[in-house]
This record gives sequence, structure tokens and C-alpha cells, in this order.
Amino acid sequence: MPIKQYNPTTPARRGMTSQDTSEITTRKPLKSLLKSKKQNAGRNNTGRITVRHRGGGVKRHYRLLNHNLADGLKVTVQEIEYDPNRSARIARVQDQFGLSHYILADTAMEKGKVIKSGSKAPIESSNRMPLSRIPVGTQIYAIEINPGKGAQMVRSAGTKAQLMAKEGDYAQVRMPSGEVRRFRQEATAAIGVVGNVQHQNIKVGSAGRNRRKGIRPGVRGVVMNAADHPHGGGEGKTAAGRHPVSPWGTQTKGYRTRRNKRTSSMIVRRRQSA
Repeated sequence: MPIKQYNPTTPARRGMTSQDTSEITTRKPLKSLLKSKKQNAGRNNTGRITVRHRGGGVKRHYRLLNHNLADGLKVTVQEIEYDPNRSARIARVQDQFGLSHYILADTAMEKGKVIKSGSKAPIESSNRMPLSRIPVGTQIYAIEINPGKGAQMVRSAGTKAQLMAKEGDYAQVRMPSGEVRRFRQEATAAIGVVGNVQHQNIKVGSAGRNRRKGIRPGVRGVVMNAADHPHGGGEGKTAAGRHPVSPWGTQTKGYRTRRNKRTSSMIVRRRQSA
């Protein structure tokens, strides 16, 4: 899937690139699988801003995805669609009972393809099955953390993990970050690579395009007053004068913030050696 280039009609257009949407087969989503979505502008349930620089943007409807296809389900791909809420494409599929679902689309999906799930599904691309049945070395995506809960990991565009080994009740998987992590062998995963591989190469090109995505401008700390940021203050242009920190003094580069000791035992090798 190539990147779409623009003619340099304006300074912003000169460096701007966009996705090639040739793989999308329909622009009209299925109404029964849509849900209205409220814009929370980076605020949590108490109204406090937990993610800065968010707000505005175009209105979106949420697509209800099925991340946990039932055992023995056989679905046929009807359409490949754009989803404004995620970087990956989604596939509209219909099962043998006539019910429609949305699932993540991988690089091998196309209209008419039949996808199977469950412990008896053949080892083919796009099929979903327990890790115990997938051969070592296979590329996988949409992995369950807790068996039966549905896919939670490796769902972004172009991402893939690799099944490295099986030992006892656990399988070792190398994540896209390079981290090697253990999963229960009963946990399911899909075979293949998440679609829209070129997503990471898109150049936004203009501030207005980010505003339409709901991303507001971020201001550098070094141009603020000393009262507003640890990097602020000074006469004229100055360097930060210290290691990069957040407005609240927390280190922002190379500083570990992980606090979840409950699942630390599942990590075999961290993505960072230091």
C-alpha cells in the first residue's frame, strides 16, 4: 500500500502525505454496529485533564469491534472499512448464522475471504486460535492477556508479535517493542500482521490537520515563565539547564514509570536492557 503524495500547492501541502485508501471497499458503516461517542477532551470521569493537548476535532461514531470470536465461528469478509477511532482498518464480517461483526483487518484480508476461529481452525493467515496450536516462529496479532477476555495487545496498524517458545502452561511472545512476555497457552491470537502497514510513515504536514484529529498545540517548556515550567525563565533563548522533565518535575526521557508489580513476573526480557 503506497503513500499518497500531494502537489506542493501550499507550504503545508509540500511535506504532507496521506494514506492510500484503495483497500477500503465501502465508506458506509453498518448502523447496528455504531455507537455515539462523546468527546471528553482528555478528561477522566471526574473532569480532570489526564491527557494534555486534547480537544475539538471532528465528531466520530465508535465501531463496536468483536475482539473475542467464539470457538467454532466461521466468518466471511463482506467489506474492508475505515475506522476513525484506530490506526488499523476494520473488516465487516458475517458468520454462519447471519450475524455481522467488526474485526481488525490484517494484511491478508479481502472481500470473500473465509476466517475460522477456535481450537480446530486450520493454521492459516487471519484465523484465530489458542497459542498452544500456533507453531513457534509464527507472526501473530490481537493477543489475549487473560483467556476469554478478548484481544488486548498488538492491535495497532502494521504491528505484529512473534511466538518464540512454549514452556509448560505458558508461551513466550516477542512483542513489537522487543519485549519478550509470557502468555497462557489457552489465550488466543490471530495469525498475521495488522493491516495499514504504512500508517507510521504518514506526515501530518499542517497544524490544522492535527486540530481536526482533536490534537491541540503543545508549548515547549523552555519558552514558558519559570512559574509555569521547570524549564522556563531566563533572559532570551536559554537551554533547559537540566534533564527533560514534565511541568510537575517528573523525568520524561528514559525514566521508568511502570508500577504494575502484579504482572512483572510475566515479562521475560524487557524492551530496554538498562
